Amino acid sequence: MTRPHNFSAGPAAIPTEVLEQAAAEMLDWHGSGMGVMEMSHRGKEFLSIYEQAEADLRELLAVPSHFKILFMQGGGLAENAIVPLNLSRAGAIDFVVTGSWSQKSQKEARKYASEVNVIASGEDNGFTTLPDPAGWTVSRGASYLHICSNETINGIEFHQLPDLKTLGSDAPLVIDFSSHVASRPVDWTRVGLAFGGAQKNLGPAGLTLVVVREDLLGHALPACPSAFDYKIVADNHSMYNTPPTWGIYVAGLTFQWLKRQREGEHSGVAAMEQRNIAKARLLYDAIDQSQFYVNKVAANCRSRMNVPFFLRDESRNDAFLAGAKERGLLQLKGHKSVGGMRASIYNAMPLAGVQALVDYLREFEQKHA
Repeated sequence: MTRPHNFSAGPAAIPTEVLEQAAAEMLDWHGSGMGVMEMSHRGKEFLSIYEQAEADLRELLAVPSHFKILFMQGGGLAENAIVPLNLSRAGAIDFVVTGSWSQKSQKEARKYASEVNVIASGEDNGFTTLPDPAGWTVSRGASYLHICSNETINGIEFHQLPDLKTLGSDAPLVIDFSSHVASRPVDWTRVGLAFGGAQKNLGPAGLTLVVVREDLLGHALPACPSAFDYKIVADNHSMYNTPPTWGIYVAGLTFQWLKRQREGEHSGVAAMEQRNIAKARLLYDAIDQSQFYVNKVAANCRSRMNVPFFLRDESRNDAFLAGAKERGLLQLKGHKSVGGMRASIYNAMPLAGVQALVDYLREFEQKHA
């Protein structure tokens, strides 16, 4: 079976090897007589799956020992409430707004914090550039500073996390890394908490990853539901309530797949970073060299994962999408809030898939130019 190339922004493509293994184990996991969806989350079978997944993820992302890894529910959108419920201490929060997702985050946080300060924003330029950290004016005594380190809709990425100490802030940095987690290393020395939905780079929808520094636990507001209190979740090893067992299992298979990846002398996430650099360069070069398509994001902050682009003549959009589908290039329509096209080229997208898209871009241009 030849599968099409799926450019969906999420839920997104999962590595074929992972899907094949999950299918093979669907009815009977390792001779247990049960599928993973049928197991008790407290039984020895599932606990072995969970423990291996957590250990593999800690290794892949080089998560330091003083950070807790939590497998939760609710997605990245729910974390926009859960983070301030845990970290705001009902005080002030700083936000850097760089696109649709950080915009949603700061609006949600206003329900729980006494003060929300947007200390920098890219809205005036249509979210096509990142505000220079040198120009941020951080708030004194802020409970934390929030950024979305990769904006899925707008195609903007922080290629280097800000160092808040150099800006005169002791606030923990919170990053929403939903759409580029495991695509590149994380500098944990600059991070207090990172969260992300799994459905882009790690596995199926329904699982949410939270990596939180231990000293940030235990400060939840009284109104925080127990199931969303990071300390309670951490103390119970993500088993306070029934966790998303199937999502954890498939994510665990994905972690093992990631560990097997090699690019030259690189392995794991480092290998994926090399691969993702090559994929992004191939696609952006094709767009930039064309008179038919345009990407509006500044070159120094273009996302490696989510590549929005526009046909200069948007009356041809429907024809473009129809032709792409005929060639097995799926889900290229841009987000409804911005229009145009978007190619999400997460870890599971092979270089051959990006090359197939580039070939189609050139073919369509030659036909319609």
